[in-house]
Amino acid sequence: MKRRSFLAAASAAALTPMITKAATPAAPPSNPLLAPWTGPHGGLPPLDKVRPELFASAFEAAMAQQRQEIFALTAKRMAPTFEGIMAAFQDSGRTLNRVSALFGVFTSTMNDAQMQKVEAETTPKLAAFGDEIIQNEQLFSRIKAVYDARETSNLTPEQKRLTWVVYNSFARQGAALDATKKARLGQINQALASLYTKFSQNELADEEGYTLELAEGDLAGLPDSVKAGAAAAAEEKGLKGKWLITNTRSSMEPFLVYSDRRDLREKGWRMWVSRGDNNDIHDNKAVITDILKLRAEKAQLLGFETYAHWITDDQMAKTPDAAMDLMMQVWKPAVARVHEEVADMQKVADAEGATFKIAPWDYRHYAEKVRKARYDLDQNVVKPYLQLEKLREAIHWAAGQLYGFTFTQITDVPVCHPDVRVWEVTKGAQRVGLWYFDPYARAGKQSGAWMSEYRTQEKFKGVITPIVSNNCNFVKGKPGEPVLISWDDATTMFHEFGHALHGLNSDVTYPTLAGTNVARDFVEFPSQLNEHWLPTKPVLSQFAVHYQTGKPIPDELVAKIEKAKTFNQGFSTVEYLASAIYDMKIHLAAKGQAIDPAEFEKTALTEIGLPSEIVMRHRPTQFGHIFSGDGYSAGYYNYIWADTLTADAAEAFEEAPGGFYDKGVAKRLHDDIMSVGNTIDAGEAFRRFRGRDVKIGALMRNRGFPVPPGA
Repeated sequence: MKRRSFLAAASAAALTPMITKAATPAAPPSNPLLAPWTGPHGGLPPLDKVRPELFASAFEAAMAQQRQEIFALTAKRMAPTFEGIMAAFQDSGRTLNRVSALFGVFTSTMNDAQMQKVEAETTPKLAAFGDEIIQNEQLFSRIKAVYDARETSNLTPEQKRLTWVVYNSFARQGAALDATKKARLGQINQALASLYTKFSQNELADEEGYTLELAEGDLAGLPDSVKAGAAAAAEEKGLKGKWLITNTRSSMEPFLVYSDRRDLREKGWRMWVSRGDNNDIHDNKAVITDILKLRAEKAQLLGFETYAHWITDDQMAKTPDAAMDLMMQVWKPAVARVHEEVADMQKVADAEGATFKIAPWDYRHYAEKVRKARYDLDQNVVKPYLQLEKLREAIHWAAGQLYGFTFTQITDVPVCHPDVRVWEVTKGAQRVGLWYFDPYARAGKQSGAWMSEYRTQEKFKGVITPIVSNNCNFVKGKPGEPVLISWDDATTMFHEFGHALHGLNSDVTYPTLAGTNVARDFVEFPSQLNEHWLPTKPVLSQFAVHYQTGKPIPDELVAKIEKAKTFNQGFSTVEYLASAIYDMKIHLAAKGQAIDPAEFEKTALTEIGLPSEIVMRHRPTQFGHIFSGDGYSAGYYNYIWADTLTADAAEAFEEAPGGFYDKGVAKRLHDDIMSVGNTIDAGEAFRRFRGRDVKIGALMRNRGFPVPPGA
C-alpha cells in the first residue's frame, strides 16, 4: 500500500472563496520545520528536530506563505500563461509540503498521545486550507484560461498534461460551484478530515489496547521465531517470562497459522477482527455511518450519482460497473476454489478426530497442514531461509539488475527513531535519491506495510531527487538474532519496494506528475509487478540463505514453492475481494441515508455468497484504506485491477529470452511505466509497454482459475 501525503489526499472544497493578501503570522523564526532542507544528498528532512508542539505554528506560517505566493500569481494584470500560472502554481507551497511530509511521518509512525492530539486539531485546518485554494475564484479562472488555450499555446506534451491534470483536479473538487455549494462542501471536507482522524486513532487504540497473553503451556505448535517475537513483545510490556501476541497482522497471522490451541486461535481471531467494533469509546461504526452520509452528499454536490461514481470517473475504470464487472469475473471461480479448499481442510481435521466444522479461526491453521501434506511444503522449513536483512539486500540487488541502481547505507542522516536506517541510491556516478527503511513494529506506529514519499522528484526548478521510505511492522526477536519472516512477508517487502522504485525511477519535469502520482487503479501495478522478482532463481540462490548454515535454499524446496504457488488462492482472493466488493457496494448504496456498516456487511456479503469460513480481509471498523482517508475509498478494487495489469506484464518478461532479467523488457518497463509518472494516460502507458490493451487471461492463469474464452 502506498500512503499519499495528507495534502495530496485531502479533499478540497471551500470555506473561503477567495485568497486575499494577508500578513504572515509571527511564527517562531527558529522553528526547524519551516527551514528549507539543507545538507548533503540534496537536502535532508530534519526528523531529529521534530517535536509535536512545533507543528501548529509551522503549519500556520506555511499556509500564510502559500497564500502570499498565490496572491502574487493571481494579482498579475497580464494574460494568463502556462509559465505565469501553471508553473508558478507548481512552485508554490514548498514550505507547506515540507511540513506536511514531516507531519505524515509522525502521524503514521510516531503517533503517541501528544501527536494524536496535534493530529486531531490540525487535520481539519489542513482540509480547510485545501478548500481555500480550490475555491479561489481568481486562481481557478486563470487556470481555466490556460486550460482553454492549451492546444494553441505551443506547450510541450508534458505541459499539456499538467494543465489538464490541474484543471481537472480543481473542477472535480468543486471549483466551479456557486458560493452556497462551495461553503457546504467546505464544511463537509472539514468534518470528513476530523472523522478520518478519529477512525484511524480508534483503530490504533484497539491495536495497542488489546493483546493475547500466553503462558508456557499455551505455546503448542508455535515455531521458535514466533515464540521469540512474542517473548520480546511481552518483555517490552513489562511481562518478562510471558508471551504476548499483539493485535497487529504481523503478530496475529503467524499465531493463527501455527497455534495448536483452537480455543486460543478463536480468542485471538475474535480480538483481531473486532478492532473498532467493541461498542466502547473506540468503536468506529457510528464514525463510518457519518463518513458515508457526508461522502454521499459531497458526490451529489459535485454532480455525481454516488461517491463511487465520483471516485472512478477519472480512474482507468471510469465507472463503478467496470470495477464491479472485473471483481465478479474473478469472484465466482475464487468462491468455487474456497469450497474445494475447505473440503480438503475438513478431511485433515476429521482425520485428526475433530468434532467441529472448519471456522474462520481454523482456516489458516488447516490450510498450512494441507499445504504440508499436498506439497510437502512446511512454511517453518522455508522461514529459516528468509532473513529480513537478506531480503532487504535482495530488493536492492534486483533493483540494480533492472534499473542499474546502487544502494549505499549512510549514517549522516537524521531519523525519527533509532530503528530507521537510510541508503543513498545512485546510478553510475549520479545520485538518484534516498531510501529510508523503518522495519519494526512499535507503539504509535500504524500497522501494516506501506511506502511514503518525503520528497517528490522534479526538474523544472533545478534537479530535485526523490526521498522515499518503506515502513513495515516486523516483530523484533532477541537481540543479535536475525528476524525471520514468512514468504508472504517477503512478498510484501518486494511489493512495497515496488512503490519506492516507482518514486525513485521518476524522470519528469513537474512534481504533480512525478513518481506515484498516477491514477489510483494504476498505482499498485508497479508494486505488484515487483513481487515477481522474489521467486526468481538469482534472488533465491543469493539471498534466501539459511540463517544458521548460510546455505542457499535447496532447489527442491524452491520447486515445492513454485508448485504450490496457486495453493490457497481461493482464500486469499475471496478474503480480499470481499473487502473490495463491500467497499464499492456500500459507496453505491450510500445516497444520504444512515447506513449501519455492520448490517450492510451481513447483507452485502450474503448476497454475493461469501463462504462462512472467511471474513473480509479488512472488516469495516478497521478498514483504514477506505475510512481513514480518501486514498482507497470506493477504490479498494485497485489491487485486482492493477493485478490484471501485473499478471499480463509479467508474462511479457516470461516470454522474453532473458526472463525476468531481460534487458530489453526491463528498459521498456523503465521507459514506458516507471519513469513517466502521470505525464501520459495510464492506459496508454500500458499499451506502449505491452503493445496492446490488457487481457484478463494472465490473471486467471496466475491464480490457477479457469480462463475465459479469448482472454
